[in-house]
Amino acid sequence: MTQTNKVRSNITALLLLAVTSSFLLHSCGNSKEEDHGHTAGYTIKGDTVVLTENSNIKSKLNFSTVAEQDFVMELTTAGIVRAIPTAYAEIAPPFAGRVLKSYVRLGQKVNAGSPVFEISSPDYFNSQKEYFDAKQEFRQAELNLKRQQDLLKNGVGVQRELEEAETEFTTKKSALSNASAALKIFNIDPENTVLGQALIVVSPIRGDILTNNIVIGQYLREDAEPLAIVAELSKVWIVGQVKEKDIRFIRGLDEVEVMVAAFPDRTIKGKIYHVNEIVNEETRSVEVLVECENPNHDLKPGMYVTVLFKDTPEIAILVPSKSVFQKEDKQFVFVKMDDTRFEKRQIETAGTSNGSVIVTSGLRTGEVIVSEGGSLMIRNY
Repeated sequence: MTQTNKVRSNITALLLLAVTSSFLLHSCGNSKEEDHGHTAGYTIKGDTVVLTENSNIKSKLNFSTVAEQDFVMELTTAGIVRAIPTAYAEIAPPFAGRVLKSYVRLGQKVNAGSPVFEISSPDYFNSQKEYFDAKQEFRQAELNLKRQQDLLKNGVGVQRELEEAETEFTTKKSALSNASAALKIFNIDPENTVLGQALIVVSPIRGDILTNNIVIGQYLREDAEPLAIVAELSKVWIVGQVKEKDIRFIRGLDEVEVMVAAFPDRTIKGKIYHVNEIVNEETRSVEVLVECENPNHDLKPGMYVTVLFKDTPEIAILVPSKSVFQKEDKQFVFVKMDDTRFEKRQIETAGTSNGSVIVTSGLRTGEVIVSEGGSLMIRNY
């Protein structure tokens, strides 16, 4: 055999081998497809699944009838107890000075205006002196103005001197007002102030003494930390966080339940007080303030709680969560048409609750859906 003939013979053998392999692979592929069609137990026609005569899927399906139900939307989130700002006061010294006396103890109830502590302060003395000097100068200006008015009325006065007296009166009145305001800023009544008297710092609100850091003899700087905290805790706020996607379910004054780990058998009622207008960009949530009655002071500021938001009751269609399937951004269920045909139906939902999905469109009452086992019919979807 020549070299050329050998080459031709080898090429022919290789072509034969390739054809044979292709045939075998094609045969195996057809066999697998036929097996899959046989074992799947159904065929698909558009959006309809048709079970084959020998399908064993039907025995594994459970069904439920679509019906409207009374439904209350519930959202659960973590919360923290806060004192209401208007019922909370941190009491710090308005001037630098030395503590001379304490009038309170931890847990004591105080009223607005009740003394908390007393300090001796050079700055306070200077403010007192400025007030009394301004008050004295105002009285002199007032008397001088009255005198000039009487003189002019009796024909012996001078108009220019009256105008000067009026100007001085206005100036001294303004100075007195400023000196008085400087004392009132610190809850000090100028009319009851005695020159040289120590400064008595009072509580601006009614409540309980929550912290007491008053030390007799301690020298305090003007920017010292608060020595006492007073708060009225018969009502408190619960600060909860609600995801922005759920904020549509929160309505003003809806009922709220608060659960505390310290009291596992108790549920505390509350009302939504305020929904923040700003979304936290990091957590994508909105702050919701819940106001709760707290007569026994069981809710302590800083305490963590669980908040259950309850919307107003309404009628809605609820289906089992196992009956709903997701494909990309769409959801669907299988609606029973007869014993062997099931329609793949797209639906719109509005959240989940207790293992059920709220359906807003796509289903009608009385229709029968596959509640369990639908996953056996979605292999080709």
